[in-house]
Amino acid sequence: MSKRLVIVESPTKARTLTQYLGDDYIVESSVGHIRDLPSNAAEIPKAHKGEAWARLGVNVDDDFKPLYVVQAAKKAKLKELKAALKNADELLLATDEDREGEAISHHLVEILKPKVPVKRMVFHEITKAAILESLEQTREINHNLVEAQEARRIIDRLYGYLVSPVLWRKVASGLSAGRVQSIAIRILVDRERARMRFVAAEYWDLVAEFTTDSGEKFEAKLHTLDGQRLARSGDFDPDTGQLKDSAVRLLSREESGTLAQALMPQDFRVASVEEKPFKRRPAPPFTTSTLQQEANRKLGFQARRTMRAAQALYENGFITYMRTDSVTLSSEALKQTRSSIETIYGSEYLPEAPRSYQTKVKNAQEAHEAIRPAGSRITPVEDVRQATGPDEARLYDLIWKRTMACQMRDAQGHKMAVTVVNSDLDGSRAEFRATGSRIDFPGFLRAYVEGRPDPKGALSERDRLLPAVEQDEAVAPAIETEEHLTKPPQRITEAGLIRALEESGIGRPSTYASIINTIERREYTFRKGNALVPTFTAFAVVNLMESHLGHLIDTDFTARMENRLDRIARGEKESLPYLREFYFGNGMPGLKPLLEAKVDEIDPREVCSIPLGSDEEGRDIIIRVGRYGPFLQRGESTANIPEGICPDEVTVEKATELIIHAEKADEPLGAHPESGLPIYLKVGRYGPYVQLGDPDPEDKKKKPKMASLLKGMSPAEVSLEVAIQLLKFPKVVGQDADGNDITAANGRYGPYIKRGDDTRSLTASDDLLTLTVARCLELLAQEKKGFRRSPTQLKIFENVEQLEGGEIKMLDGRYGPYVTDGETNASLPKGFADPSALTVEEALELLEKRRAAGPRRKKKKKKAKKKKAAKKKTAKKKAAKKKAVKKKGAKKSP
Repeated sequence: MSKRLVIVESPTKARTLTQYLGDDYIVESSVGHIRDLPSNAAEIPKAHKGEAWARLGVNVDDDFKPLYVVQAAKKAKLKELKAALKNADELLLATDEDREGEAISHHLVEILKPKVPVKRMVFHEITKAAILESLEQTREINHNLVEAQEARRIIDRLYGYLVSPVLWRKVASGLSAGRVQSIAIRILVDRERARMRFVAAEYWDLVAEFTTDSGEKFEAKLHTLDGQRLARSGDFDPDTGQLKDSAVRLLSREESGTLAQALMPQDFRVASVEEKPFKRRPAPPFTTSTLQQEANRKLGFQARRTMRAAQALYENGFITYMRTDSVTLSSEALKQTRSSIETIYGSEYLPEAPRSYQTKVKNAQEAHEAIRPAGSRITPVEDVRQATGPDEARLYDLIWKRTMACQMRDAQGHKMAVTVVNSDLDGSRAEFRATGSRIDFPGFLRAYVEGRPDPKGALSERDRLLPAVEQDEAVAPAIETEEHLTKPPQRITEAGLIRALEESGIGRPSTYASIINTIERREYTFRKGNALVPTFTAFAVVNLMESHLGHLIDTDFTARMENRLDRIARGEKESLPYLREFYFGNGMPGLKPLLEAKVDEIDPREVCSIPLGSDEEGRDIIIRVGRYGPFLQRGESTANIPEGICPDEVTVEKATELIIHAEKADEPLGAHPESGLPIYLKVGRYGPYVQLGDPDPEDKKKKPKMASLLKGMSPAEVSLEVAIQLLKFPKVVGQDADGNDITAANGRYGPYIKRGDDTRSLTASDDLLTLTVARCLELLAQEKKGFRRSPTQLKIFENVEQLEGGEIKMLDGRYGPYVTDGETNASLPKGFADPSALTVEEALELLEKRRAAGPRRKKKKKKAKKKKAAKKKTAKKKAAKKKAVKKKGAKKSP
């Protein structure tokens, strides 16, 4: 019986398709790309080992021919696919309909070399109707998309493999550069620079609570004084703290107080009452980018977590394809959505005609639909939860509501403004203004409010009603002064970074999640709340790129690159001329000549320096990025910058304080009463600590005793007595009734007590320095909270094809999350943004790398043993030589 082989890229997608296709079909998955450029030297085939370009994986001198290899983890999978193809009389490639999916299909054909007919089937959603329809409308592989994907891959390889070594040599090892990631870092650094330049400004105004004759109250702010508008936050230059426009009136504390006292006894009346209608249109349906942004704002999801959940929803047939720039909906989707609106919300919420939207994003690819619920009905969220998981259910809830809202009627309401003036014509004329609004018809707001999880709560907050007052009506004032300070520009959130990249036409929305993960993993940024904060290493990298490789980090240049790649995808341009232009240069600076000319010019000290300013004595303070982290320098004095501190928090005042502490670190607080050794107060990379004695110059391995300060304790509070107390830990507080010692210590995760193997953390109200035996016994009698005798399971991947149906577990161990297949354990990389977003492919890659690395400890011991043996052998040779010289000398002597 004839069979048709269908290959998709995901095991989940394969299982879903198997449900819809009959016994005449074999459905297999490639588990992503079946081959790629070599990721390390071990993957380079023997035939190319000696080639100078082989490590790069691209032969730049032979029309940029890429070297594709089947990675070790994919060899078993390739064998399975070849075996399946032998039993098929037709090959159907059903990978995703974007560039990556098209490239996967192309590589499958190249490596499988099928002798049966090959067809490409594509679908926007994984429903039975869509799958069966795609079988009737197959096509050829789109080689324009394949060429565009290959060109992008080659450019990213050239950029990353040639620019990254410059960063290793000039900044620090382990860093990476990328066509999109370097721009992302620059965006974060530019915002932090603006915060560092920021100068706060103080301004004052008056707030009045007016009472009508009927007893109703409303609040208004002083708007103008003698016809001159009062200064607001936006009127100040953030870099100087000075007013940008002298025409506005700036009130000081004294002026506002005097004015309030003068106005309080005066009569006030309503000068005008204005009411204007307004309409608000709904936002378009979700694209990849807007889904990531809104999930970040509403659900707190990071981009990787959003895309993982969206992938699961798509592969299980709940939503349409989730990698799209399009804001259009198909005619079938519009019909279904309008029907659902009428059923759920009523006909009054349905506009006369369907709404249409146009994308405003540069370089948008509009081949697909917007992201919407798949199929002919809205699936209950609880059903989605049971089939997939809680993240997927919450994201699905967001998608279906946004889809409903985009086809609902406008929200309608009125904006109100009441102006109140004083009636004393002899003094200053003060004009107060109150504003309000009301929603008359909620329209789409019934279903969805951007950035808010609860539409009903958001609707009630939008109603800011003012009392019904009439012109010339008298009102009684109660006036107070109000102080304001301007605020620095807000840090960029993950949603903000995605929006900035998309609006600039840089990168593809489908890559933003991996870009953000990369810059976190490489420690270019860390999170503070929901904001992304650049590290000082990021500053050094941006300094280098701006000063010497400027166009590679220029947003317009990168956007033009993106546009060229899109034109290749549309078949308007060929990739080879562009690759030559990018690498060798022709009309724009080529990467190769640029690096050859610039690398030797780069001064590591210069690019790793961030001038901070001068102290009160005019001495320059500079932040430097060193091999072991950032530090401060003022003349000959240096001080470490504690880890986790934000760049804008390192002000001249803070830097001066850290340097003073560092200078005093060599001056002991005093001597220990028992040992007589000096006690120092020092500030290290991980914060302040006390140290007993000095390092032994003859034995560098022997470290002096150190003790961290307790949480909340500042260096200024540390006297000699406190330092002596801290150095006593860990110490025995006392014994229990059975004579067992109870020890108190200040550990990595805070202060705790220990009795045998039993431990308890101290509470926030406990003081380690004054802890009593009675309190220790009280804590030990309590049930242990959060105790784990074995690692906690975070996630499990079952029926992993590469493990012949075995499973991979992700566990939370003593030193953080790791994956295991029962034999090999592999820790998640440092800075991995969201462990829950780990895919099975990433887990397999981590395990493969761990196995390839071999047992670390054994290698170390072996190496140390060899070194020791070599040293012993050298010593023996020297001793024998010395002995021979002595013997020879003895023979010569008379």
